[in-house]
Amino acid sequence: MDVLDWFSRWYEAQCDGDWEHRFGPSISTVDNPGWSLKIDLAGTDCDGRTLDRLTHNYEHEADWWTCWTQDNVFYGVGGPLQLRSILEVFRGWATIVSPSLPE
Repeated sequence: MDVLDWFSRWYEAQCDGDWEHRFGPSISTVDNPGWSLKIDLAGTDCDGRTLDRLTHNYEHEADWWTCWTQDNVFYGVGGPLQLRSILEVFRGWATIVSPSLPE
């Protein structure tokens, strides 16, 4: 399944009439340039799980990303062509910590 389709299904599965009003994912841009993904994990299938910082090509100007969790929030940032990679990291991590999620 395409990662964007998977992410949409993951989001829908978390929506319970309350969670989506208080939490949810946020995708924005960063100024170097690139992408930022922030997902508050409270109330999700991944609530309380941790991810040590993972990095790819961190010194490269455009082909880089890094992902981690902190204070029950998943963070991913990366270069302008790395949004799909960041979402793939989240999918890989989320399906390992919550095997009931579709891959």
